Order: sequence, then structure tokens, then C-alpha cells
Amino acid sequence: MRIERWDPADTATALALYEVYRAAELADDPVSPPDSAGVFRAHLAGSWEGAQGEVWYVPGADGGAVGFYRLDLPDLENTGRAALDLVVHPAARRRGIGRELLRHAAERAAASGREFLDSGLLADSAGEAFAKRLGAAFTLEEVRRVQYLNKIPPGTVASLRAEAARKAAGYSLASWREPPPEEYLAGIAGVLNAFGDAPRGEGVEAAAWDADRVRQRTGRLAREGHWRAYAVAALHDESGEMAAFTRVTVDPEQPGWGHQQVTAVTRSHRGHRLGLLVKTAMLEWLADAEPELERIETGNAASNDHMIAVNEALGYEVVAPSWKMYEIPVHAALGV
Repeated sequence: MRIERWDPADTATALALYEVYRAAELADDPVSPPDSAGVFRAHLAGSWEGAQGEVWYVPGADGGAVGFYRLDLPDLENTGRAALDLVVHPAARRRGIGRELLRHAAERAAASGREFLDSGLLADSAGEAFAKRLGAAFTLEEVRRVQYLNKIPPGTVASLRAEAARKAAGYSLASWREPPPEEYLAGIAGVLNAFGDAPRGEGVEAAAWDADRVRQRTGRLAREGHWRAYAVAALHDESGEMAAFTRVTVDPEQPGWGHQQVTAVTRSHRGHRLGLLVKTAMLEWLADAEPELERIETGNAASNDHMIAVNEALGYEVVAPSWKMYEIPVHAALGV
């Protein structure tokens, strides 16, 4: 089987890979639409938080493609791991293409000194069945929730924001469209470091953030115009510290859907309903800034009780399928 490396300058093959991805998403995910072609291409061609990445594909008989993978090689933390996104067109499944791509990805990972491959998969999908057949180990589940904005009773968001504001006396809000203002970069890094205590798979290291890393390794899709990205932060009046942060993105080609990227509160400022405060402020902002927005999608580790409670207060509903993380040792993937 011929497996070729994708050249980011090759726009024709990029479109073929998008058709593979789109067909797989439509077959496997009954909830949210596939990414637009622009967002997909940006993910395909760019790095994930600055890490090296590469894309390989199996050409189709008609000059298109039948399957591909993207391999991300973290360079700061988790340098013994590689993140793998492997996709096979539904019409070409169960022909050994996935196995060949996995072996090839394992060879590339081994050449970079990686010991484990990590993949995020939809529960009960063809991808999860494939992972189980090959002996991959389940590591973490993220329960998916969707907030249907038209189901929120009038006045609910304002009432919840007022309730949170009473508990958050001594804090002020700041908001911006990405990229973030320079004066907030260190604060964002601090909140992202606080997010490091969120549940994750065993052996997976939390990222260590500073202002330079936020500046250099986040927000690329917003800067390039593929996303509209909104951020709201809570600032401690006395110290000036950023205490909480939330971020939502909207693809201009899919204005009905929002994607919750992160919400976190620093340890020393927890207990003041700041998570609820920034999320309700975000909803009020989006009501004006994104009038076509109908749904916001998020995911929470099943053990993240605090954020689940906040989301349920805001009307988020559990939807299936959830997202599941699997890992397989590189040496095992080489032998599939």
C-alpha cells in the first residue's frame, strides 16, 4: 500500500483529505457538523501549540484519497508521546487501510523516540471499535454537553450572573477578541497552569505556561481568520491577578455553533463563583456579537464535578457520543 506525505502547498490533496474527514464525521458524529474546509486545512497544515506535525495519506484510485493520519510530536511536555488523528473514508473501511496507516504512524513516532500514541475517539464509533480490536487502552472519557440557547428561559442568564457577582465581590471583568492584549498574557498563563489539575490520562503531563508560550503558541486560527475567538476574564481588584478565564470560538462558516475551549479558575481564587460569572458574561456578550449562534458545545471529564455543576446550571445537556481517549504503546502499534 502506497502511503505518501502531504505537502502543505498541495491544495488539491488537501481538498481530497477534507472529503475523507467530512465523510467520516458525517458517518460517525450525529451531533455537531464537521469543521469547515478552512478550519480543517488550518489544522492540517499548522502545528498544535507549536509542536511539530506531519500528515500522511493513502491515495485513491481516482487520484483522491481513502485515508490519512496527522501525527503531532509534542516538544515541551509529553516528549515520549505522539498524538495521532487517523481517518479512513467510510466506504474504504475494513480493508486494512487503518492498520497500514497505524503501523506507518508508529514507525514515524518511533523514529522520534516516542513510546506511546494517543488518540481521541468518539464513543461507539468505528474508530473506537478499531482501537479496541488492536488492544489500545482506554485512558479518559470526556462527556459531551451542548447548550441549546433557545431553551434557556428568559432572564436565566442575567439572574445567574447577578447571583455570581454577589459571591464575586472584589473582582472585575475584562473581555477581548483574540489575540489577547499583551498585558493579559501572563495572567492567561497563570489560569492555564491552574487548569493543569483537571483530570487527564495517567502518564500525561500538564502543560507549563508562561506569557511567551501564550503569545507564540495559542490563537493561530483566530489570527488567521478561521475562528472568531472571544475571551472573558475575572481580575482580582486588590492584587490585579487574573483569577478566571473562559474562551469560546465560532467558525464564521458555521455561525450557529460555538465551541467552548477552556474555562478555568486559579486555586487561590476558587469558591467565589467565578466560573459561573465569566461564563454568564460570555453568554451575554455572544448574544450581541453572534446573533446567529444557537448552540455551544463543550466537554468535561466525567470526574470534573465543579465544572459540570456550572454547566448544568446554564442548561447544558449531555449528548452522545462522548469523546474517549485511548493510548497504545508504539512497539505494539508496530506489530498490528
